[in-house]
Amino acid sequence: MNIADFLRKPFGCSRVLFLSVFAFVVLGGYSAFASEGAAHSVFVANNVWMLLATFLVFIMHLGFASLETGLTRSKNTVNILFKNTFIISAGILTYALMGFNLMYPGDFIGGGIFGFAGFGISAPAGAGGLIEYADGGYTYYTDFIFQAMFAATAATIVSGAVAERIKLSSFLIFATIFVAIVYPIAGSWKWGGGWLDQMGFYDFAGSTLVHSVGGWGGLVGAYLLGPRIGKYLASGAMRPIPGHSLPLLAIGVFLLWMGWFGFNGGSVLSADPELISLVIVTTSLAAAAGALGAAFTSWGTFKYPDLSMALNGVLAGLVGITAGADVVSPGEAVIIGLVAGIIVVFAVSFFDKIRIDDPVGAISVHLVCGIWGTLAVGIFGGPDFSFMVQLIGVLAYGVFTVVCAFIIFYAIKMAIGIRVSEEEERRGLDITEHGMESYPDFQAASEI
Repeated sequence: MNIADFLRKPFGCSRVLFLSVFAFVVLGGYSAFASEGAAHSVFVANNVWMLLATFLVFIMHLGFASLETGLTRSKNTVNILFKNTFIISAGILTYALMGFNLMYPGDFIGGGIFGFAGFGISAPAGAGGLIEYADGGYTYYTDFIFQAMFAATAATIVSGAVAERIKLSSFLIFATIFVAIVYPIAGSWKWGGGWLDQMGFYDFAGSTLVHSVGGWGGLVGAYLLGPRIGKYLASGAMRPIPGHSLPLLAIGVFLLWMGWFGFNGGSVLSADPELISLVIVTTSLAAAAGALGAAFTSWGTFKYPDLSMALNGVLAGLVGITAGADVVSPGEAVIIGLVAGIIVVFAVSFFDKIRIDDPVGAISVHLVCGIWGTLAVGIFGGPDFSFMVQLIGVLAYGVFTVVCAFIIFYAIKMAIGIRVSEEEERRGLDITEHGMESYPDFQAASEI
């Protein structure tokens, strides 16, 4: 008897049993297939979002380049752009060579302080580097390239703080070592599962791990270099040295604001629609509140609404919210951003008073507001977060980064020097370091 004849027979025990087994096998197989397909679809969505976030973080380097260029003098524009081009290029290569495996070593020695998984990057074979990697969140290579964009950011922050008077070769050496070794080790303490992570320290997307680390490095560099010629008068008064292009500054800040949607949104590490939406909202609210906080504080303090302060207020709010963007409410995000915007104005004035010359305000924005944002998690994050643990993390990163940055900068200073000559600084680094101008006399050039 064939199956067709069997199915045409009246219902009986054998037929019922057969149909039950058939339905179980077919529907069970379909369910397994559907479940596997759903898991694959989630994996693809996660991976696509993470790559899109990577592209947004990459755009931030154009934002940093534009901001630094706008806030410095035209005679140093080529130098600023060259350094930013070098940082992202060297950063990606050194992170591939060793940084990624320093930051995510797998196993630690010394109680979660240091670990190293070896040189180079290589995805686990088969599904190990794909859907089985990171709980199906994204691939091994996506993880690497997303994290690499963060690594280069830390050195870019230092670039702004030491602008207009550091030797190009000296900065390139420092940036390479900083990105290859210092930042990954610091990052491993939290994001790599090290000792601060085990203690309960929280930094969602890098208020401390990225921004304060870069800010501490910038503070050490600016201190060892000393101020630019003419910045502080013999009487002790501060003489402003305005940047040459506020439009470039504004373009840079808005590029950074857009890129921060990937910086914070990508740090969800999945395409979770609820959490990504919350993070994007808290990020935007903090940035907007930071802008207004800095704008009105500078207006009341200096009697005029200062555009550069308002734009740095945007960045202050963004840096401040980065540590807790996923664990605070929209209202709390506004408070965090507003306080950051107010703080950044007074921080700029404070560093001028102690004669730390920071041409772009990087130390005030990234270091001071990074500290505030990290501590704010302990204030607004709820009972799962400890203010004291957050404070311990801030202090630990401060001591580690200051010691490392000082050793690197001081060694370079003793070996080849870190500051250009007075004549080179007065002529501008574009001519003396690069032999070209960013804004040549096109009329004269056309007559040659």
